[in-house]
Amino acid sequence: MKKVMGLLLVMLSLVLTACGGGNEQAHSDDYELENIEFPLEEEDVTLKFMTSSSTLAPEDPNDKLIFQRLEEETGVHVDWLNFTGDTFGERRNLALATGDMPDAIMNAAFSDYELLNYANDGAIIPLNDLIDQYMPNLQAVLEKAPEYEAMMTAPDGNIYSFPWIEELGEGKGSIHSVDNFPWINVQWIEELGLDMPQTTEELKEVLIAFRDNDPAGDGQTIPMSFIINDGGQDPGFLFASFGLGDNWDHTVVTDDGEVLLTSMQDGYKDAINFMNELYEEQLIDIEAFEHDWPTYVAKGQEGRYGMYFTWDKGNITGMGDNYDLMNPLAGPDGTVNVARTNGMGFDRSRMVITSANENLELTAKWIDQLYAPKQSVQNNWGTYGDDELQNIFEYDEAADMLRHLPLDGAAPVELREKTSIGGPLAILDSYYGKDTTMPDDAAWRLDLMNDVMVPHMSAENIYPKVFFDEDELDRISTIEADLIPYIHRIKAEWITNGKADEEWDAYLAELERLNVQEWLEIKQEGYDRSQ
Repeated sequence: MKKVMGLLLVMLSLVLTACGGGNEQAHSDDYELENIEFPLEEEDVTLKFMTSSSTLAPEDPNDKLIFQRLEEETGVHVDWLNFTGDTFGERRNLALATGDMPDAIMNAAFSDYELLNYANDGAIIPLNDLIDQYMPNLQAVLEKAPEYEAMMTAPDGNIYSFPWIEELGEGKGSIHSVDNFPWINVQWIEELGLDMPQTTEELKEVLIAFRDNDPAGDGQTIPMSFIINDGGQDPGFLFASFGLGDNWDHTVVTDDGEVLLTSMQDGYKDAINFMNELYEEQLIDIEAFEHDWPTYVAKGQEGRYGMYFTWDKGNITGMGDNYDLMNPLAGPDGTVNVARTNGMGFDRSRMVITSANENLELTAKWIDQLYAPKQSVQNNWGTYGDDELQNIFEYDEAADMLRHLPLDGAAPVELREKTSIGGPLAILDSYYGKDTTMPDDAAWRLDLMNDVMVPHMSAENIYPKVFFDEDELDRISTIEADLIPYIHRIKAEWITNGKADEEWDAYLAELERLNVQEWLEIKQEGYDRSQ
């Protein structure tokens, strides 16, 4: 064991040197600063943070204008250990395992289990007192939206991480209410003299017309495509025409507060049978069960899809007029329903402070700057006044507001990743029209959500961001390791082989063997606590 730990320490030393650290210790010296006000009068004050960032962003985060402004405003220099991709998780865990830790970890990406585990080990510290004493910006957010404090708080009453909060609409009208929008080729519908489908059977007939008339030419037409079991690209949107529907975590809450697994409801089986009908008619992309994102996008950009699923059509077929959002469809019994996802703009673990940190007041006050409204807006999307890169905003001095600039053809995700910093932040709906404008792409999607989807959302509840304890998390993860892959595998098999009716009872029995009832009980207890 001593040899293993020694090797880990050597590896960490090499990592720090390779990434520009090369210092005697991973955390900062104790500056013995109290009653801190920014900008600091002291010189050469440095905090040492670890972070992760996009491969599109500068290798040194300090090359970003946002961090340069923060250093000028606070007088604090940040020495970054920056990693991308899978490398970050490995280096983060290595630092915590060896005890050679930075002052804090930004864009930490811990699971709830990891947060509690590292807290119990003493590697990261509780933040409650720091928030109360030194963080007025975050306190103001929690006063306006107290529900987030409950979501931040672990079962033991402590807060161990700073969150990312992004509100874009609320309730059923939240931008997160539906991930997998169904986009249909309205140009082909018009060319073939068809009507927009209103029922599942009418959709089937439209897809058959696409197949038979081959509007893409040379046999290139794909009536329907998706990426099975892939969140926004999954065809589960159609399942709501047959009952409760489905979503990415297969969890819904009835109006009576009962937690259900979507994948064991009779309507789910009926939806699978409908999808098998489409498959038997050769209306589904034969690669839908195996292709990856680049392939999915490539075929969309070639204009081959009659219908497909994703968050934003701009990512697949562009923002032209060829594709439009299809309305929810009436199922066999005439019911029109839209299943809500359990998504929301909240990430519990965007930044943690380690137990190696000897400058807690300084660190807390620096992090609190990230929660100032206009600062949060820039952290999330990008900044203004950059002479070298395309700007996300212009600053309207008269209105004291950040106004989004046109994207001018730039991909929004790529542009934002080059200039934004992520991390802990809060953007409340009350900021729009006061501190900033709403991004054009988000406003467009919210309008579609409210006009097309919200009127047909029957569910009043979603499953919230429950903070389970370690024992619950251990059981959930253990059960889901077998349960979810099984659900996903059978779903794909049944769509292609049509054996849902024949194998349904055996399928339910296997779910029981995989401890689905215990999973539901834990989920139900967590939901009841949250209410």
